[in-house]
Amino acid sequence: MTLTELKYIISLAKERHFGRAADHSAVSQPTLSVAIKKLEQELGVDLFERSKNSVNVTPIGAEIVEKAQRVLEEVKSIESLARYGKDQLRSPLRLGAILTVGPYLLPHLVVQMHQSAPGMPLFVEENYTAELRKQLRSGDLDAIIVALPFTEPDVLTKPLYDEPFVVVMNSNHPLAAKSAIEPEEIMSEDVLLLGEGHCFRDQVLDICPNLAQRSNSHLHSVAKGSSLETLKHMVASGLGISVLPKSAAQVSQYPEGTLVTRPFSGHRAYRNIGIAWRASFTRPKAIDMLVQSSSMCRLF
Repeated sequence: MTLTELKYIISLAKERHFGRAADHSAVSQPTLSVAIKKLEQELGVDLFERSKNSVNVTPIGAEIVEKAQRVLEEVKSIESLARYGKDQLRSPLRLGAILTVGPYLLPHLVVQMHQSAPGMPLFVEENYTAELRKQLRSGDLDAIIVALPFTEPDVLTKPLYDEPFVVVMNSNHPLAAKSAIEPEEIMSEDVLLLGEGHCFRDQVLDICPNLAQRSNSHLHSVAKGSSLETLKHMVASGLGISVLPKSAAQVSQYPEGTLVTRPFSGHRAYRNIGIAWRASFTRPKAIDMLVQSSSMCRLF
């Protein structure tokens, strides 16, 4: 059994196609196919079910592929330690951030990190929490910035900051006359939310649970893939009101007097943003630098 063979089965499990897996592995299809068959014979089990039109991972194959991923992650850790020794701030860091945080935190964080650790450039990925979770587990990302709580085996988390929610509306909206808004007061309004799959949508529904039970005439879901900026544009067009994290609630890009924001009353409406990383990650000083730099960013 070789590391190359483990890489091949991981690639085939991901692509479910010998040709694509071979391209991804930069080898010929016969080379990849022969190597995987050799490994199956050595192990005495079939890792894949093959047919003319499809390739599927067997149950035992799925378990072996998962362990192979862990082995390769440990190999990467060994290589990283050997290459950079004790200096954990010398190599690039692969950082992920959820879609409702990245556009607002990263412009500040990237500058701060470059000043504090110029030898550690950031490779950045913005995505949904579910996808970032997968990439963190597979080792494609070193750390991710997500909304807490975030629970995953063998993953550590640390809070970065609490971010309040605000209501954004047209300046002539009746609620604009109030200095603060109770969550119950938006129940009779057309509330624009992100589509399914966005964790921020779920957080808004947590503080206003009755919104999820309302008819579609009072709850508009923006199409999948839309952003917080899209919500602001729709509010500016007069379609309704929305709830945004405060970092995304800047309205200065619109003509003066177009949009206003109001906080919620009390202290219930906020989210906790934190960082998550694998417990086996070999560069804890890099995580400490991310935490320190995040604390120096002024978002709101």
